[in-house]
Amino acid sequence: MLRVRFAPSPTGFLHVGSARTFIFNWLYARRNGGTVVLRLDDTDVERNTDASVNSIFEGLRWLDLGWDEEYKQSERLALHRQIADAIFQKGLAYRDFTPAHTTAGQSKDTEKSGANQTWLFNPGMRELSRAESDRRAAAGESFALRFRVPRGASEPVRFNDAVYGEQIKSADDIEDFALLRSDGMPTYHLASCADDIDLRISHIIRGQDHLSNTYKHVLIFEGAAAIPPQFAHLPLLVAPDGSKLSKRRHGPVVSVTTYRDAGFLPEAFINFLCLLGWSPKDDRENMTRQELVDVFSLEGINRANAVINFKEPAATPDETFDPKALWLNAEHIRGLSVDALSARLLPVVHAAGFSITPERMQAITPLIRERIKLLRDVLTAADFFFVDQLPPYDPAELIPQKGDAAMALKVLTRAKEVLAQTEFKHDPLDQALRTAAQELGIKAGQMFQPIRVAVCGRKNAPPLFETLQVLGRETTLARIDQAAAKLH
Repeated sequence: MLRVRFAPSPTGFLHVGSARTFIFNWLYARRNGGTVVLRLDDTDVERNTDASVNSIFEGLRWLDLGWDEEYKQSERLALHRQIADAIFQKGLAYRDFTPAHTTAGQSKDTEKSGANQTWLFNPGMRELSRAESDRRAAAGESFALRFRVPRGASEPVRFNDAVYGEQIKSADDIEDFALLRSDGMPTYHLASCADDIDLRISHIIRGQDHLSNTYKHVLIFEGAAAIPPQFAHLPLLVAPDGSKLSKRRHGPVVSVTTYRDAGFLPEAFINFLCLLGWSPKDDRENMTRQELVDVFSLEGINRANAVINFKEPAATPDETFDPKALWLNAEHIRGLSVDALSARLLPVVHAAGFSITPERMQAITPLIRERIKLLRDVLTAADFFFVDQLPPYDPAELIPQKGDAAMALKVLTRAKEVLAQTEFKHDPLDQALRTAAQELGIKAGQMFQPIRVAVCGRKNAPPLFETLQVLGRETTLARIDQAAAKLH
């Protein structure tokens, strides 16, 4: 049975890179009839926060993909220690009684240069007899449990990665890493592998930044007499300058909830993230969730890091986001039915403090569907539908092209007379106002512009006749009156 896992650490918000990892795991499982396991890797008690847990679940629930099983790593400590002890009893690990503070400040420069190889292991502890080790442990001395990495081994540590191919590293270049800390808590390496073994994870799909950890994990799997899963490491997501995405440097653009709050559709956001570091065999970009499931494969994952093209600092709110993300969101918006889109827009309108009925929102939605990229754009594209009183606007906007204030006033006066007795439906409104333009000896556009500005407060607005129909006679005539007063 194919089983994948997503294992976020609750030390911050749900990062867009983590969200992509979850999505790729989900797609691979759904494509192959497998199981998705959500495992909260919460053993780092000093950094874990309830706020981070809530933020992660908020982001995952918004994506609306779901998972099949759920676990908390902190509830599985007995299992971790059991596997650590099993490795120790085989002689594949040893107790290190060195006080933690004596190694905490070890120089990374020395480590990298190779001038001093003591960082690899502590000979005094590694070669301690089992009897002496047991005596000191029984006496209450604290210790870390370290994996006994083979030294001078003829065989290197190797594994095959589904993305990066065969990976090989000499065991002599791997330090005797800790399995248990001196306080008895498992390290990330141990807890992750122990859970993967117990939960029967068959495929580990995670970020490329974990690639170097995998050599240690292979040793743990083999030490626990378990077959290592198939690994697939994903290229990193980077900023336009090539730097790794981080909240500290790049701000909220790296958080999933930022996209939710801005008005992205979850299905569009998923579509966008999938195209960062993966591509289908054809040239499609706009894909539904089911289409993504149907075509997803590990073979389609690229090795090169993927760039999210936002501007820093952004000049406008839209520039906060990658242009492709905005384009895809607009495409998905246009792909929704009027009823479905209306249901997405209504909560945005209500959250902004406007009180409109679902029926009125359904009437407005087809007029703005082609004019919005984000759900929040409804507040600027359709604001004049939601208010009783239009905000101030420049009376000069009422003057039609090649006209003057007198022409605009004449148009509004005649429009009020016509609209007072015309049925408020598209065709009657169209015919009545075009006839009025002919009677005034002006072009239709010169007739329509003053009316559009009078009822919408601006020139750039949805189609006029449909707008008048939604606004209704009473509101339309009142706004024309107010506009005419601006011209006197």
